[in-house]
Amino acid sequence: MAETRVRLPAGVREPFTVYLNGVRQELGPDYSVSEHTLVFNKEIVKETKLGFWRWFLGAWGIGTYKRNDQVDVAWDVDGQPRVAHALDIEPSAPKTGP
Repeated sequence: MAETRVRLPAGVREPFTVYLNGVRQELGPDYSVSEHTLVFNKEIVKETKLGFWRWFLGAWGIGTYKRNDQVDVAWDVDGQPRVAHALDIEPSAPKTGP
């Protein structure tokens, strides 16, 4: 099973809420936190930069869609809501061990 890491922005403090593609995630079953990094037990993919051929086909109205997951984090600072949108996703690494 793949493991995906998403580093939290510097200003994020607990309690915070994590969303994957707009769906609220729960600490434990969906992700864990290690060294100010979210750790998901599944592969999360961010679409790479558009290449020439994908751009060319798109210009002619031919859709070439790839998976583009987004991780958002919401938290409060002095009662004011904050949101970090579309955080950077580190490449998945295969899990080792049992």
